[in-house]
Amino acid sequence: MKLFTGLILCSLVLGVHSRWFSFLGEAYEGTKDMWRAYSDMKEANYKNSDKYFHARGNYDAAQRGPGGVWAAEVISDARENIQRVTDFFKHGDSGHGLEDSRADQEANEWGRSGKDPNHFRPAGLPKKY
Repeated sequence: MKLFTGLILCSLVLGVHSRWFSFLGEAYEGTKDMWRAYSDMKEANYKNSDKYFHARGNYDAAQRGPGGVWAAEVISDARENIQRVTDFFKHGDSGHGLEDSRADQEANEWGRSGKDPNHFRPAGLPKKY
């Protein structure tokens, strides 16, 4: 009986352990996807393309699995919150950038939900992106 209980306990521990490694790997790869979308956005420097890159980064990260979804959400929320704080210090409590921040979050959620990021793709953006 002790052997059977030990085997069950070990299999549960190893199962949870492997899921954590999987989650962390997905989160790491999702973080890289978000960074790649950000880098591409900066490189492209293309007018009205930020929503596309928001959606694409979140979409790519979410395709990794639950860890990627988590990473995309944490990074997206942190980015928007930091932007709101810096806007507050630059412009006071004027609401400057609030609509843009909300639109960014909608694009983030669009991508994370698995919807096509090309919905936000501006005409003329090079195919490289």
